Amino acid sequence: MNDQTRPATVRVFIALAPPDDAKEELARELRSAYDTHPHVRWNRIEDWHITLAFLGELPPRTVPLLRPPLAALAADRAPLSLALRGSGSFDDRVLWSGIDGDLDGLHALAADVRTLVRNCGITFAERPLRPHLTLARARRGDASSAGEIADGIAGFAGRPWRAERLHLVGSNDGRGHGPVRYRDIEAWPLGTARPPGPGEPAAE
Repeated sequence: MNDQTRPATVRVFIALAPPDDAKEELARELRSAYDTHPHVRWNRIEDWHITLAFLGELPPRTVPLLRPPLAALAADRAPLSLALRGSGSFDDRVLWSGIDGDLDGLHALAADVRTLVRNCGITFAERPLRPHLTLARARRGDASSAGEIADGIAGFAGRPWRAERLHLVGSNDGRGHGPVRYRDIEAWPLGTARPPGPGEPAAE
């Protein structure tokens, strides 16, 4: 990639992601909504994630600064027991699935991640953490769709799962008017540097 095609910035966030079988469980619950609401802009299942810190647009040279401290933080933090539960919508347009389980641990991990980012000299807009997966966005003029789908899966309660990796993710943000696509810049296993607690399995 030459300097003319190299992006001036990259859109970055730090996240956890459910395992494939937990995502597939929710996708089965959504199957009828996929058919009845085809004009909703559905996120790809492989892109579902729980954002811990949204850093926005960063110069590419800044991203490597995050890698060593994030690797160390991940190694020192235990995996989290979480589950997908319920649904709702933001502003009647953004459909989401809620998160259940060790929410105290999730908030503590997010706080540590955000402190780490600030200590790297990176400034970002610190929004309150509202743990969720963004599933879809209704098009303007079709605001009722998100609420209708959320009502249909409000009783969903997925099985518990372990969040075992911390992800540094880049996004194209739909540049060029195409769909938003996410890619892992890097991901690190949680808990590799800490001894397991009582009843916890050893980290692989």
